[in-house]
Amino acid sequence: ATPQQPLPQHFERSQSIFKMALSSSTTAAARALGRVAASSRTAAASLVAASSLASPSSSSSSALPAAGRRLSQGPGLFVQRQQARGCCGSSRPPCTALSEDEAMMRDTARKWAQEFLKPHVAAMDQAGEMTEEVVQSLFENGFMGIEAPEEYGGVGANFVSACLTVEEVAYVDPAVAALVDIQNTLLITLFNRYGTKEQKEKYLTRLATDTACSFALSEPGSGSDAFALKTAARRDGDDWIIDGSKCWISNSKEAGVFIVFANVDFSKKHRGITAFIVERENPGLTIGKKEDKLGIRASSTCELNFDNCRVPASALLGKEGEGYKMAIGLLNEGRIGIAAQMVGLARGSFDYAMDYMVTRKQFGTTIADFQGMQFQYARAAMEIEAARVLVYNAARLKEAGEPFVVEAAMAKLKASEVAQMVSSQAIDWLGGVGFTKEFMAEKYYRDSKIGTIYEGTSNIQLQTIAKILRSKYE
Repeated sequence: ATPQQPLPQHFERSQSIFKMALSSSTTAAARALGRVAASSRTAAASLVAASSLASPSSSSSSALPAAGRRLSQGPGLFVQRQQARGCCGSSRPPCTALSEDEAMMRDTARKWAQEFLKPHVAAMDQAGEMTEEVVQSLFENGFMGIEAPEEYGGVGANFVSACLTVEEVAYVDPAVAALVDIQNTLLITLFNRYGTKEQKEKYLTRLATDTACSFALSEPGSGSDAFALKTAARRDGDDWIIDGSKCWISNSKEAGVFIVFANVDFSKKHRGITAFIVERENPGLTIGKKEDKLGIRASSTCELNFDNCRVPASALLGKEGEGYKMAIGLLNEGRIGIAAQMVGLARGSFDYAMDYMVTRKQFGTTIADFQGMQFQYARAAMEIEAARVLVYNAARLKEAGEPFVVEAAMAKLKASEVAQMVSSQAIDWLGGVGFTKEFMAEKYYRDSKIGTIYEGTSNIQLQTIAKILRSKYE
């Protein structure tokens, strides 16, 4: 470097700002990185100009000052269009950097899952049900009210903390992680955003401390086409009467409260869909058969039947006719939680197989040392990390109030595919023992399949991504 090129000082300053970004809040870090980007353009212009002065006889010297001028004038039309589309020029902090509170929440969930949950996993999977002891412990440790305000008995943490908790629980048992995910990313969020003061006081307190809740949207004739639902609600004086049925309702065996979506005016099509709070003991509500599933077997999935189910006017959640908007927004966020669940599953499956491969010997050496195996698990680790970054990035965007629908769909799609790929390979890596129920590899594999199905199939994610991307090129 020369006096005309003060690059060492610039890079030293950049390094210190990046260190600050790693430990600061999202907003402060973004501002810091923005200053780095601006100073980088200035330094680049100085470098080009200095180079032209140092080499006056160079054949390209006449072009260099012009290049320097172009850099100092800012990005051209192409770059501006790319930035407008979100393709480049973004000044974001590392999405995987955690705050002290987030790291504490992750570590707490990790310790609980490894020490308390792990001994229960095999028995719960075999029985196809979650023990009351596990559910109670989830509440006692604050995992069921992560984003619920402290005034209602919740932890008062952020969305990223909820995703980290889901990931760490899924590392040990994806079935229990499903309960944690739905409670936090769907139901707690629903009451936080749409509940009245009275509803928050009554239900957030329960959801954070002792009551599981279920999200009742799907029906036999409305899966991916969720808003073709047939469950109806009609007024009767000051009350509402709900008739119809729901299926594939997660956590319905454990739930004490249900959020039920019903149409109050079919002439308005999906604009008649409205959300209602229904208590488990409410007359007219019956819990139907529990599905005998391939995977996440400890997570209950049941039918719900409503026969003249009467609820008071205070059971209306949000505004009449806005249930479809509520559901769309919540499912977009919920997909990030499912993606976190799949990342945790992939990590758990990978580590389980690696622990075996570094001890299992064939031909005088561990199978983890064979080059053919190394190539496979190196690629698997890369895919897990790619999925993890997508999940954390989507969570950060959602938390910052920025558009995140595409990123959420990408995260859910990628993470679910990676979970299936890695858990399948893990069985191959274990060989014959991986095919037996004595080892947990086959459970991870069974549990992974749901990831490409619930909260939006893979084709729905692709459709969502393509639709929004296409609109940017009009």
